[in-house]
Amino acid sequence: MKQQRIYLDNAATTPLAPEVLQIVIEAYQSYIGNPSSIHTHGRMAKTALEKARKQIAQIIGAGPGEIYFTSGGTEANNTALMGAVRDLGIRRIISSRLEHPSVLNMLNHLQTQYTDLIVHWIKVDDKGAPLPEDLDTLLGQSQEETLVSLMHANNETGTLTDLASISQICHDHHAILHTDTVQTMGYYPLDIEALNVGFLSASAHKFYGPKGVGFLYMSNANIVRPLLYGGQQERGIRSGTENIAGILGLAKALTLMEEHRAARKKKIIELREYLIKGIRLHLPQCTLEHDNINKCHYKIVNMALPPSPKAELAVINLDIAGISISGGSACSSGAEKTSHVMEILHPADVRKHIRVSFSHHNTIEEIDELITQLSKII
Repeated sequence: MKQQRIYLDNAATTPLAPEVLQIVIEAYQSYIGNPSSIHTHGRMAKTALEKARKQIAQIIGAGPGEIYFTSGGTEANNTALMGAVRDLGIRRIISSRLEHPSVLNMLNHLQTQYTDLIVHWIKVDDKGAPLPEDLDTLLGQSQEETLVSLMHANNETGTLTDLASISQICHDHHAILHTDTVQTMGYYPLDIEALNVGFLSASAHKFYGPKGVGFLYMSNANIVRPLLYGGQQERGIRSGTENIAGILGLAKALTLMEEHRAARKKKIIELREYLIKGIRLHLPQCTLEHDNINKCHYKIVNMALPPSPKAELAVINLDIAGISISGGSACSSGAEKTSHVMEILHPADVRKHIRVSFSHHNTIEEIDELITQLSKII
């Protein structure tokens, strides 16, 4: 009997939950109408759509009218950043050089389109966490309307941003905060009112939902114009017939995360601690990027392997051995190269960094196999 492959790349994407798959199938079967149509089939689809919107809004403490469905995190990030500059008069943005490419590339694009736009890069600590005190300094240097765009957890290292401190500083300086929560939505409780954010991005496939669907939270105080022009779906902000099945799947997946967060987190932390213990015992020559669970996303372990030809091809060698992990971000066209995150955090490091990311489906036996195969490589 062929051994089942081991999947440990859950920061890239997660398997669709069976309960979510059932909802998606039922949606395709039950809601055949266009939610913009006024007939019964259309109204049924519209009702289901708005129910899902209310579910999501309730979970994050937002108003239903502040949730806009998108194709995922990239579109949500792009909409927030483009809209802030084009429509809200933002001419100063503070961000981090460690952000996701959907933020960094949009900022580069905006600077080519708006020559008076200034982008400041916040200082980070040795793990890549933005320094609140530097944000306070930057915001205090000018009274100009400013957008701060910082991800909640880095997708490669797992480093967490202190959103509570960041949001308070933004509030004190009357700056608008945009946060990319693609890696943390569902895994951590997020309260819109407490965080005082203007924009928030999320993507369903990171928390056991369908691929190709996400949402943008946009506060009623910061309404921007759309990226796509067409019909008036999503209150004119996101034209195009809504992906009913995907949206219902998103709402179900997020609801399941909310209901089972504590148990899933406990299981994943146990796996994480077991792997870290195994690395220290059997692979002491490997260096962990993080060992403080309070400053790192609990589902991500990033480690550096000692230099060697085999280590350089660790992702491929583990794949041949039946284990799927990552060398960094999943949004790099499949390229195996040093990421911008590692180039900034460890500019002189010649070691190969790999990322292991868990789900509650993983087992101790799978971690044992990973350690065994890593031992062969090293």
